Amino acid sequence: MKTESTIPFNTQTFLATEGKGRSIMRCTTRQSIFVQGAAPDSIFYLQAGRAKLTVLSKHGKEATVTLLSVGDFFGEEAMAGEGGLRTSTATAVSICTVLRIERSQMLRALHEEHSFSDFFMKFILVRGIRTQADLIDQLFNSSERRLARTLLIMAEFGQPGEPVTLLPPISQETLAEMIGTTRSRVSFFMNRFRKLGYIDYNGRIRVNTSLLNMVLHDSLPQENATRPVLLDPRPAPARKAKRAKRV
Repeated sequence: MKTESTIPFNTQTFLATEGKGRSIMRCTTRQSIFVQGAAPDSIFYLQAGRAKLTVLSKHGKEATVTLLSVGDFFGEEAMAGEGGLRTSTATAVSICTVLRIERSQMLRALHEEHSFSDFFMKFILVRGIRTQADLIDQLFNSSERRLARTLLIMAEFGQPGEPVTLLPPISQETLAEMIGTTRSRVSFFMNRFRKLGYIDYNGRIRVNTSLLNMVLHDSLPQENATRPVLLDPRPAPARKAKRAKRV
């Protein structure tokens, strides 16, 4: 009988099954996978479902950093060595299946299996590019366009395979945290997107391809996109007569 050490290494099998230093966690909605400030002794791979990373400030304010989808690694600060702490909290947004890989086993696979090293390096590079794009988006785009981009990312437009147009349950507060605006503005934009046919929104959000077309062609209608301009009221007749006397 072949042991795990004699079976040829396969990246997909490694990330889909349990084994030495690898265990599968099944998490319910809102269950914590790891918490900020804990010792990082393992890295995680999302096999199914959706999760999110949040950070908590010293003053108790929580913010959502990113949403995780199938195929994402997270908790990679464990690879930096011992003595560090988790910089964020990972929480299941929906029912999730997560592979937990101990630091020692992850390091062994990276050192010994070149195909897996290439796979992981590609993921890290893609995440770095996305983080840079998020920063540019935050600096230069309006909150309405940032919301549109966030919805498209959540629906996995531009990723291999068919988009997941029906998003998992997510609150307007979480979306507001992610794009850096208020919940009331998110509500305003969501209602506008629905009226324009970009999304269907009735408890859960369904993203339509027209939203992608709008972002690609930079064709978001400007009407109602900004606050109304306040105009000075016309002066009353008595005020006009008073000004004429002064002149």
